[in-house]
Amino acid sequence: MTEVLNAQLETQGKDLIRKGINDLNDKNYELAKNEFLEAQKQFTVLKSSEYISVCMSLAALSAYLSGSEDYNDVLQTVNDAVYMAQYSKDDTAKLFAEIVQGNINFNEHNSDVALLHYNNAKNFAAKNDEFLMSDYINARINQVENGMDYSLPMKSDPLVSLVKIGRSITALTDINVLLKVIAEETKNAIQADRCTVFIYDKEKDELWSKVALGMDSQEIRFPANKGLAGYVVKTGESVNIADAYSDPRFNKDVDSKSGYHTKSILCMPIKNNNQEIIGAFQVLNKLSGVFTKNDEDLLVAIGGSASIALENAQLFEQQKELYKEQKQLFDSFIDTLATSIDARDKITAGHSSRVKLYAMLIVDALNMDLHDKEIIEKAAILHDIGKIGIRDSVLQKEGKLTPEEYAHIQQHVKITHDILDKIHMSDDFKLITDIACSHHEKWDGSGYYRHLSGENIPYGGRILAVSDVFDAITSRRHYRDKMPIFNVIKILINDSGTHFDKNIVDVFLSISLDKLVNVFLTESHIVFKDEDKEILSHYNLLDIYNFINSGSNANIVELFNHYYSGNEV
Repeated sequence: MTEVLNAQLETQGKDLIRKGINDLNDKNYELAKNEFLEAQKQFTVLKSSEYISVCMSLAALSAYLSGSEDYNDVLQTVNDAVYMAQYSKDDTAKLFAEIVQGNINFNEHNSDVALLHYNNAKNFAAKNDEFLMSDYINARINQVENGMDYSLPMKSDPLVSLVKIGRSITALTDINVLLKVIAEETKNAIQADRCTVFIYDKEKDELWSKVALGMDSQEIRFPANKGLAGYVVKTGESVNIADAYSDPRFNKDVDSKSGYHTKSILCMPIKNNNQEIIGAFQVLNKLSGVFTKNDEDLLVAIGGSASIALENAQLFEQQKELYKEQKQLFDSFIDTLATSIDARDKITAGHSSRVKLYAMLIVDALNMDLHDKEIIEKAAILHDIGKIGIRDSVLQKEGKLTPEEYAHIQQHVKITHDILDKIHMSDDFKLITDIACSHHEKWDGSGYYRHLSGENIPYGGRILAVSDVFDAITSRRHYRDKMPIFNVIKILINDSGTHFDKNIVDVFLSISLDKLVNVFLTESHIVFKDEDKEILSHYNLLDIYNFINSGSNANIVELFNHYYSGNEV
């Protein structure tokens, strides 16, 4: 589990770095700095000196460009990042240390020094360029060599933009991110001030896109027969306007509301391989002069790659929606099965739901990933489904079972397996089945029905074993009351290493009491007072056990027992 958690932290950290780089390029410096600092926290947990160095370098650059920190403090952070990069001997860390030093020197008009750092960065990128910085470095080198100012937009090689959009076909599945990437690369390639990529929604006959709004983005939608984008979608024609205000098709109200001044416009339909129009480019204000025939040809070329990427992303969105519907159907099916258990066994109604809640508390305390959590959750809901096959006379008997009756009710675990095994949906459902029918296995191998022992018992099954027994002995029945909590905890402790996995018991006993009370109260009408919740959040079951054993903190024990008993005072 530790390896899975570490891998998850590393992925999240790298995603934050990528997001920060995009925001840095968009001049959202404070947002970028916060993202790099958040990523640095992730890598600090992992003790990853190389990526800590990357985050320090980029956070320092963000602070420098925003002017939020003293120049000397920024340089000190950069120096620390450089030292850590050298210490780690990692090419990625060295790459970003050189880029940041190059950018700072370029902005401070130390062009020769900047060029030296950029060339060093280029060498490191040749060895390892997992964040795809080569194109950025080359663009900066071209700016320095051509005497351009650091603040000017980077002159992007059109072929580089085509390559980046081509990469997006396989690298990006989020259509909102894809729209931003295509728009940004198109703007750079054509050297325009703005670019918007609109998608044509045939079903609603609308055009939509995501546009920047402060630090966030907002979806815009309008009828497909409106505006220049609507015109090119409906007619299939391209529009190249040198002077927007002299063209009657241009809507001046847009500028008056936004405060933006549109000069030149290049608008072109986006077509797929079947020559069907799926959207439109709208590029505004050529940085130098007006849009040329070369710009139109370039936009056609970009459109070829963009259309594939956009259609793939839309297909992925449709698949996500289909998966969501299937998951909802599957969840409702699971809930229906669980309800059927309560319908047959009125005595233990609500047991499966509470076992699920206790299991989720353990899973959360273990920091298990979402996938494993969902598997165990489903197994918990279904762990007693086999009771459907138990005779009513045994299932609903009030009192002690005979040996024959006890042997019969033990069969519910095997029946659980046989029922769920027939629902062959996926590898995940096989795991659910395996876990659900393992909740009566014991660590020493004396459980049933497969007599598994130790780590041969599925991890989720070991979690359910603790959850199942805890609920069974802490639930009130009409023929008996709840077991005193001291005795309950004593059973868990004494049976660790024989019945239960000791590690799971230790985790369960460390869960704060307020979380357990929330489960108790699912079968009680008592209101959990905020002040009591705050008090109990500082203690756990092991504390209660020790307090009772030593006769100390009687007020805490009494408060907990008030909610545990479920009796109004």
